[in-house]
Amino acid sequence: MTMTAEKKSIGDQELILLRHIAGQPAGATVGEVAESFGAERELARSTVLTMMERLRQKGHLERRPDGGVFRYSAQESPGELMQGAVRSFVERTLSGSVSPFVNYLAERGAVSDGELAELEALVETLHARRKGEP
Repeated sequence: MTMTAEKKSIGDQELILLRHIAGQPAGATVGEVAESFGAERELARSTVLTMMERLRQKGHLERRPDGGVFRYSAQESPGELMQGAVRSFVERTLSGSVSPFVNYLAERGAVSDGELAELEALVETLHARRKGEP
C-alpha cells in the first residue's frame, strides 16, 4: 500500500499489536484483541483499546462499525509492516547503513542454511538491479 502522507512512528509494543491485528484477515474488535493479545501479555482491555486507538490516530489502523462495535484492520499487510519496521531500524538505529547488521550476522555465525540461501538470493537480486535487470 502506498501512502501519500508519512505515518507516525510506533514503538515496539505497538508494532507487535499491529502485527497481531494485521494477521487477522477480517480485522478484530477490541474485545477479540483483549482476549487473545491482551490476555497473553496481562494487559487490561482499556490498555488494548488505548493502544489500538493510538495506532488508528497514527494512521496504522482503520476502524469500521460492525454490529454495535468497531472492527479494526491494519492499513498494511504483515510483510509491509515488517519491511517498514526494518526500514525504520536501519534509518534510525544504524544511520541508514546495513553494514553493522551484516557484520553482526557474520560474527554471530548462527545463520541457518535456509537463511544463508535467502541472503544469497537477495544479494543476487541486488546485483541484478545494479545491472538494470528486472
